[in-house]
Amino acid sequence: MTVQDSARDSAQDTTQDTTADAVFSRDWQEWHTGQEARLADPHGFLAITGLHWLGDEPRRFPDAPGAWSTGPDGVVVVLDERDARTAGDEGADLVVDGTPVRGEYRFGVLPERGGVNAVWGDAVIEVARRGGHDIVRPRHPNAPLRTAFTGTPAYAPHPRWAVTGRYTAFDTPRPTTVGAAVEGLEHVYDAPGRVEFELDGRPLALTAFPGHGPGNLLVLFTDATSGVTTYAANRALALAPPAEDGTVLLDFNRATNLPCAYTDLATCPLPPAENRLPVAIEAGQKLPRERGGS
Repeated sequence: MTVQDSARDSAQDTTQDTTADAVFSRDWQEWHTGQEARLADPHGFLAITGLHWLGDEPRRFPDAPGAWSTGPDGVVVVLDERDARTAGDEGADLVVDGTPVRGEYRFGVLPERGGVNAVWGDAVIEVARRGGHDIVRPRHPNAPLRTAFTGTPAYAPHPRWAVTGRYTAFDTPRPTTVGAAVEGLEHVYDAPGRVEFELDGRPLALTAFPGHGPGNLLVLFTDATSGVTTYAANRALALAPPAEDGTVLLDFNRATNLPCAYTDLATCPLPPAENRLPVAIEAGQKLPRERGGS
C-alpha cells in the first residue's frame, strides 16, 4: 500500500466516523424532542395540580368535580349542581369513556398501576391505583409547572454510553418490593430477569422490570451522578426486547427522568438496592430546572 492509499483510507474512515456520529446525534435529538413533547402535553405530568388520596368518607377537591370516595367496591364520585356551576355551561359533565355522567358514578375496582382518565372541560381527571391506594390526580393545561416548562437539561449524546449487555431471565419472575417518591408508599414488581454489562471494563448488573409492550424491559437506577448533576432518587432506561441469545442494548444516552423529578405530585418507584451503580453515568437527562438543575 502506498502512502497515498493509506492517506485515502484514513480519510474515508474519518468521514465514515463523522457520518456515524452525526446520525447517532440526530437520532438522539429526535428521541429527546419526543420525550419533551410528551412531558409538556396539555395533560401530561407537568399539568398535575393535585394528588388526592381517597378514603371511605366522600371528599371534594378544589381542582376536580364531585365528592370522591373508595371502598371494597372501588372508586365512587357523586356530582351535583355545584359541579355544573363550577365547570360552567360548557363541559359541566364528567365524561368517562366518551359518555357524560352526572349524579353517582362508580369506577369499580381499579388494577394496581391502572387507571381511568375522565374529561372535565379542558382538564383530565386521572383516577388510579398506586401502591394499593386509590387516588385522584387532576391534570389542567394551565398548571403553572407546565406553562413555565422550558425543557430538560441533558448530557450531549456519545456512543460510548451505548453498550451491549446480556439479559438472563429468572426461572420465575421475582416479586420485588421497592420504595416510592411518596414516603410510606411501596410498589411491587415481578422482575423477569437481570441485565449484565460492562462500562470501561467494569462488570455491572441491573435488575429489570417489565416495560411497555410485549418483551420490553425497564431498568430503574441511580449512579454516582445522582444528586449531583442528575435527579437523586432515580432515573429510568427503557430496553427493547432482548435477542434470542439474550443480547440487549443499553443506551444510557436515553436515560430519562421519572415524573417525580419534576413534581412532588408523583408516586414514582425507586430503584431496587442492587441497581445503585457505583459509577458515574454521564449520559441522559440531567436534574430538571424545576429542581435546581441548569
